[in-house]
Amino acid sequence: MSALSRRVFLQASGALVVVVAAGQASIAAAPGAAVADLPAVPDPTQLDAWLAILPDGSVQAFFGKIDMGHGLEVAIAQIVAEELDVALASVSLVMGDSARTCNQGGASGSYGVSHGGRPLRNAAAEARRVLLAAAAVQLQVPVTELTVRDGVVSVTAQPARQLSYAQLIGGRSFNTRVEWNKAVGNLMDVKGQATPKSRDQYRLVGQSLQRRDLQGKVFGTLPFITDVKVEGMWHARMIRPPHAGGHVQSIDTASIAAWPQAQVVHQQDMLAVVAPGEWMAVQAARALQVQWSADGTRWPGHDGLHAALRAAPVLRREEPLRRGDVDAAFAGAARIIEAQYEWPLQSHASMGPGCAIADVRDGRATIWTGSQKPHSVRDGAAKLLGLAPEAVRSIWVMAPGSYGRNDAGDVALDAAWLSQRLGKPVRVQYMRHDATAWDPKGPACVHRGRAALDASGKVLALDFTTRGLSRVDAQFHEADPRDTLAGQALGMPSNADLGLGIPGESYDFAAKRLAWEVVAPLQARYSPLRTSHLRDPLGPEVHFGSEQFIDELAVATGHDPVAFRLQHVTAVRDKAVIEAVAKAAGWQPRSTPRGRKGRDGLLRGWGIAYAQRNDTVVAVIAEVTVDPATGRVRVPHVSVAHDCGLVVNPQGLRQTIEGNVLHGLSRVLFEQVQFDSETVHSVDWASYPILEMADAPQHIEVVMIDPTAAAPSGAGEPTIRSVPAAVANAFFDATGKRLRRAPFTPERVKNTLAQQSSKRNTR
Repeated sequence: MSALSRRVFLQASGALVVVVAAGQASIAAAPGAAVADLPAVPDPTQLDAWLAILPDGSVQAFFGKIDMGHGLEVAIAQIVAEELDVALASVSLVMGDSARTCNQGGASGSYGVSHGGRPLRNAAAEARRVLLAAAAVQLQVPVTELTVRDGVVSVTAQPARQLSYAQLIGGRSFNTRVEWNKAVGNLMDVKGQATPKSRDQYRLVGQSLQRRDLQGKVFGTLPFITDVKVEGMWHARMIRPPHAGGHVQSIDTASIAAWPQAQVVHQQDMLAVVAPGEWMAVQAARALQVQWSADGTRWPGHDGLHAALRAAPVLRREEPLRRGDVDAAFAGAARIIEAQYEWPLQSHASMGPGCAIADVRDGRATIWTGSQKPHSVRDGAAKLLGLAPEAVRSIWVMAPGSYGRNDAGDVALDAAWLSQRLGKPVRVQYMRHDATAWDPKGPACVHRGRAALDASGKVLALDFTTRGLSRVDAQFHEADPRDTLAGQALGMPSNADLGLGIPGESYDFAAKRLAWEVVAPLQARYSPLRTSHLRDPLGPEVHFGSEQFIDELAVATGHDPVAFRLQHVTAVRDKAVIEAVAKAAGWQPRSTPRGRKGRDGLLRGWGIAYAQRNDTVVAVIAEVTVDPATGRVRVPHVSVAHDCGLVVNPQGLRQTIEGNVLHGLSRVLFEQVQFDSETVHSVDWASYPILEMADAPQHIEVVMIDPTAAAPSGAGEPTIRSVPAAVANAFFDATGKRLRRAPFTPERVKNTLAQQSSKRNTR
């Protein structure tokens, strides 16, 4: 064994000291300790990069992803504790610190357990093997005669002969190499000589153990990114163009003369006010007079958005799935069913605006960030600042919301740039209007579903195309400053890419084509209408169209929506979740709308939708009520059948599914970015409403399906993709009318109910 490991050194050196005073959490950064004389990055081929046994025998695991509210921390701790045979309470996680954790891609793709947990599972198993081998030597017995419980290795036949993990290695490194599988990139895997436990050996995995962050959140003792304080830091507020394509023409610095300590920092269109106090920065930023020119950019406006998408030239079209002769099937069809669906631009609208603190001095940088991809912050900041990645340390601290590429990446690079310019620590706190108006948006799109039927009503072909704004106009991470507001304001060339997606399902028709088409962004660069990843990128919007269209086919062919799906899906797991959710919801077969008007005057209906996401399958049945007088749609009951393979923590999974349901309901019932030809008007909770407590379901029923042989496959996003379509199909069941445009605002609902018939085009 070698001397004190860098992990223990980092822990003891006080790089981050949590201070709790008067019930308010904060983090004080020890000056100079964050990066000086520390190893640049962990070596993933070393077991010590993944976990350490501390001098007291407790276990510290190093997790390159982060827990943004799903309770992932306790699930990963369960995996580590299980393989090491230690108590859960003895395991702590270091998450998302680029100097202490390997780059596992951050939070992404619902891969927290499935991909993030796998290296730690294997590393913990390997650590147990090494420890048992060391114990066998000291106790002079074969490894097969040893038993481990709660971090104590004992001779099975003589329990009094024992050694603890602390005695074996506490405070020292393993100095053991592991195999690092680079082929899977940031979703890396490591393997040692040990074989992890099988399911029948689990004691902790599969148990509903309490998450460990709730008490700190409830009582305000858990530090958030907004609580970070660095000695000598200044505060900044960013100033953005008030209209599309605006460029800084002139700045009247005399307009902030009332605050002599405040400074204006400006280069090209990058503009901020910094001051030693936060309120001073806010006041000066509000007072600063700026003249903006325009480049002639004009948006179609919210009301004209979908027409513009239909009319715009297609920059890229792809057909990821094509089977059979679709065009021939349509040419010979006895009947064609066609419908179109519309989805708006949506904001992340995180509960708190982005915040970051950067300290860039002497050729090194430390950045405290709430980004779900802190290693990407490191890489993007390094490129922006002209530093080597090894000279930048990115430290993740809990932030108030994420779920995709929100404003956390932008604010981090703003802070880094300002700190380098000033030569002192800078804290950038976005305002509410910065976060809601300027965060990257979930892309707007239109969907066209077409089906060819023969004379008997059999579906001969399905043709479904999504057209819209790219999901990677701004990349889904901030590893390249060209994808951030800072880089774009500084005139860096575009890094935009073109991409959308298709439905995830296993419907089998003789001919089938699933395609997507991307059109140009509404503004080429430095835009509040940039589009990027929002929770389950494209999942809710694509399936809002595709699963409604499947329902329309069921009705057109005289089938029950559940039976129609079961007739056409081919995957065994898909059938299982559809059957399970129908049973849980007490589904009553119907081939026409079954909704009834109750004594309360409300129309009530039920709708189903299902989808695959990676290796996870989910089906949702929503019960809705529609008030014809007010146009208000509510969802009192939701049933979910969920198959994500091995369930590590059932309670955590249930809470994750419930969060998906609430987010999905918010997006289909309320959320849309309002804008005109040059200005975004959705800047706060009044202009960008979200789901409130009164609109939450009274009950969410969850059925977990855990196939014996399936590995964990992810739960952070799959449920949300079926929720909007389930609500839309339930609306049809309740009213007999199709509402093909989200969100279901009261005005839109009343207009739809006033129509004489559903607008389905047939030939």
